[in-house]
Amino acid sequence: MPSLANIAAQTLQRRILDGHYPPGSALPGQRELSENLGISRASLREAISMLEALGLLRSQAGKGVFVTAGKPASAADLPAGPSAMPPAAIFQMRYVVEPANAALAARQAGPEGIEALRECMLEMQRALAASDLLTAADCDLRFHLALAELSGNPALTALTEHFQAHLAYSLRLPFADRSHIWQPADEHNAILAAVAAGNASAARKAMQQHLNSAAGRVGITFVKP
Repeated sequence: MPSLANIAAQTLQRRILDGHYPPGSALPGQRELSENLGISRASLREAISMLEALGLLRSQAGKGVFVTAGKPASAADLPAGPSAMPPAAIFQMRYVVEPANAALAARQAGPEGIEALRECMLEMQRALAASDLLTAADCDLRFHLALAELSGNPALTALTEHFQAHLAYSLRLPFADRSHIWQPADEHNAILAAVAAGNASAARKAMQQHLNSAAGRVGITFVKP
């Protein structure tokens, strides 16, 4: 079941897409907006954080929260992630863990697991077609968590789930580049094809390429382990 913050973020995204909050405009103050949405300020801040990572909003200290025109932030201006962890560190950690998840999933996944990945990708593509970046990013997260589960390694699964908030944050960032919002789906499909074929080496390589590409779309560089 979606959290209150996720539901609020969906409402705000819809208002932005409908032109209720046009590019360049400021959102109402937090007190007014939280009352309007019927949520706490803490949930509102979480919702705004989601939309900031997707590049739909930009906070300016002392001025407020503004709707962007879809221009991605530079690497130095990315919104803060969970625990203020540097985005490059998150991508570096993912580069250690997720190629292993994908390779093991290629060896372990059965027909049901493969079909679940396919359904996730279909939902992601429908969301992208509707410009619903929140749902697309949620499908993105579910795809990566499913690969961890399909690895068959409970330690890797637990590790991936433990850093779920950090993973979700890093997955939203590339969607801020509107010119390449379909690229994550294309890269996921390459990973899925390798997993479905049972090709562990190709699955590992496809995941590594996906992580390199995703980081590059945000202007992030990290040292490969």
